[in-house]
Amino acid sequence: MIVAVKDVTKRFRDVVALGGVSFTLRENTIYGLLGRNGAGKTTLMQILTGQQVATAGTVEVFGEQPYENDAVLARTCFVRESQRYPDDYRVKHALRAAALLFPNWDEAYAQSLVDDFRLPRSRTIKKLSRGMLSAVGLVIGLAARAPLTLFDEPYLGLDAAARQLFYDRLLADYAEHPRTVMLSTHLIDEVADLVEHVLVIDQGRLIVDEDADRLRGQVVLATGPADAARAFAAPRTVLHQTTVGPVARFTLRGEVDADARAEAERLGVTVTPVSLQQLVVSLTTGAAGSATSKETTP
Repeated sequence: MIVAVKDVTKRFRDVVALGGVSFTLRENTIYGLLGRNGAGKTTLMQILTGQQVATAGTVEVFGEQPYENDAVLARTCFVRESQRYPDDYRVKHALRAAALLFPNWDEAYAQSLVDDFRLPRSRTIKKLSRGMLSAVGLVIGLAARAPLTLFDEPYLGLDAAARQLFYDRLLADYAEHPRTVMLSTHLIDEVADLVEHVLVIDQGRLIVDEDADRLRGQVVLATGPADAARAFAAPRTVLHQTTVGPVARFTLRGEVDADARAEAERLGVTVTPVSLQQLVVSLTTGAAGSATSKETTP
């Protein structure tokens, strides 16, 4: 077990950023930490990396509390979109500092990534474009090869080609050098094929802690004539529904086995899987892809 979080609460005065969050992270797994803006994702990552202290509850990283613990932090790499560097730092200085911080640093790999992302080694970081600044963080996060690596929305300013380059390099290096990786992102569909386990936070509470493949099989869209779709949805958990004329669409949570699919076919209801992004939107807003949809219970 790499991380154990139990009943963690974090308050900022009268604001509860996290409320009673519990989960574990196992070794050599890629996790997706998903949720809306302000849900508590960054606060959670800051607690895991010793940048914040929980108001209540316990956090163990590599079996120890992370706050002011050099042994733990040397094995942890936290890359965030708002990463700051000294004003006079150049790209090469940031890499040199990272090489001193992380015992598993691979200099040759770092330099190859710099070439891949077309980063100017001698340019001062404050003069980099937003995309290049993000790329510096990605290079450090990959080349550090820390046993626990956390990426908090590090993609701002990167174009689609650069983001795909990062995903490709992450998967390839993870295959050769497994470690525990946590990705926090709004680009859920882009990382869907990378993520092995999903954590969803909504309003400071953990609402999903599930294997990604199992989770995908638990949420479906049922579309058909309104009465038939409603009958199919009746014994299941409805995340939301949309009705347009005589046709209704229900987003349902729960296993849909062979018998259920046979029932759907008999009723004239089409059952299809939802994407990971649709699933997260459904769970956190009650609306998967339609501004007119509403959450309901049959």
